[in-house]
Amino acid sequence: MGAGNPSAHSIGDALAWAIGRLNDSDSPRVDAELLLAHVLGRPRSYLFAWPERALLAAEWAAFEALVGRRALGEPVAYLVGTRGFFGLDLAVSPSVLIPRPETELLVEATLAHLPPGPCAVADLGTGSGAIALAIADQRPDAEVTAVDASPEALAVARANAGRLGLAHVRFLQGSWCAALDADGRFDAIISNPPYIREDDPHLARGDVRFEPAMALASGADGLDAIRAIIACAPVHLKPGGWLLFEHGYDQAEGVAALMREACFTAVESLADLQGHDRVTLGRFL
Repeated sequence: MGAGNPSAHSIGDALAWAIGRLNDSDSPRVDAELLLAHVLGRPRSYLFAWPERALLAAEWAAFEALVGRRALGEPVAYLVGTRGFFGLDLAVSPSVLIPRPETELLVEATLAHLPPGPCAVADLGTGSGAIALAIADQRPDAEVTAVDASPEALAVARANAGRLGLAHVRFLQGSWCAALDADGRFDAIISNPPYIREDDPHLARGDVRFEPAMALASGADGLDAIRAIIACAPVHLKPGGWLLFEHGYDQAEGVAALMREACFTAVESLADLQGHDRVTLGRFL
């Protein structure tokens, strides 16, 4: 199915064509539906309700171009400019890591360990702001600080906060704890840092090829950023404050050992829906 006569391209036909083009994707049907819904400015349910609706020439051209880019590997989230996370619709760009469902476990764990009433949370390596903004949305009484070394990422996060009306989040540029106030103390410091080994072959595959390298890889064993945060976090935690990380599916034991060596207590790891330990946390007394 080529460009041809635009009147020949119904929604149903266009989806069938795109699914065939995207057969190397893990989810060709979902990808096609998300891209076409984006072009039409409609929810995906519209596609199912009106499969015979003919596409305008401009709509077909835009859809054909997006499918071509997706076929070359560009992530759908970057192509449509948004990704849902913890009930929030977040803008994303190639300057930030794409929020993933497994990271919601880190948000849930943080919320479970925050004290009642006013509290302070720091999110290190905030990217799109996904974690910080989810915490701020769920806990309006929390003072949330979001840190990132990338000014481009912070611009995305600030814009997300503004659009969502989450004014009680402040944004700081810098590397991990270095951006925090010298006397700043938090009830929780949380991070989804880069944790992939720098020689991991997965860095050359799939969506991650298009994501910022500084948000993905961290040293020979993937733990360099986690080590740096464990070293600096105690100075910025209140007595009894919590440090929480997302990490790779096979890194829980290593992260827990690093936290215990740094005198964190009550160290535990939490499993995601696939049964993999993906979040490790500990308390600093």
